[in-house]
Amino acid sequence: MEIKGKTILITGGASGIGLESARQFLLEGAKVIITGRNQDKLDAAKKMFPALTTMRSDVENTDDAEVLFKQIEKLGGIDILYNNAGVGSPALNIAIANEKVLENAVYEMNVNYFGVISLTNTFIEMLKSRKEAAIINTTSILSLVPALEEPTYSASKSALSFYTKLLRKNLEIIGTNVKVFELLPPVVATEMTANRNDKKISTEELVKALLSGIKANKSTIRVGDAKLLYLVNRFFPKLAFNLVNPKKIYKHFKP
Repeated sequence: MEIKGKTILITGGASGIGLESARQFLLEGAKVIITGRNQDKLDAAKKMFPALTTMRSDVENTDDAEVLFKQIEKLGGIDILYNNAGVGSPALNIAIANEKVLENAVYEMNVNYFGVISLTNTFIEMLKSRKEAAIINTTSILSLVPALEEPTYSASKSALSFYTKLLRKNLEIIGTNVKVFELLPPVVATEMTANRNDKKISTEELVKALLSGIKANKSTIRVGDAKLLYLVNRFFPKLAFNLVNPKKIYKHFKP
């Protein structure tokens, strides 16, 4: 797929993977619009990369999606929708009653799953009208194997992975020019993972792999450890689970 000259909307674009994606898409000659909930972060991103267009919008809010659509329509529309925004909640033992379990789960599903469906549904007809268009969904290595420390995050990304595959097939069946890419990152060095001691890759490395995959029309883009875990899980699912959930973390879940 050609990136130069395309207009891309990146949700959660004011920091982390989203901001690095904005930087690299700009370097490729794309016009980039980023959204986020934090105006200060959006302002900082704009100062860093003046060519960016920034719009404050919350993917969890369906009213915001409609407002965003109207703003973008006035600018001439987009060719690529990158559903990058995602959230995670503090680890909880879901086998022990705690009012936060449901509260956190609803929040994660609303942003990581339902928010993607809302935005995709809002922009799908616009994308179908373009000569060449794409949707990019960021799932996770945890869509392959769930993590004890991130139960609903894992579930939300697994749900998004299935949705992404079926969206791609549906678009193929009706004969559109909209490509659908799924990005499966391993643990990435961002604010969300700052307190974790896991092996991490940089946002720069991740986005380079994303761009390479898009240019090659590679529909499923597994990066770093996600490639290995995919293979291990196919043939040795118990080993894959233990790799993601080493016994040393079990002590955190015992009463």
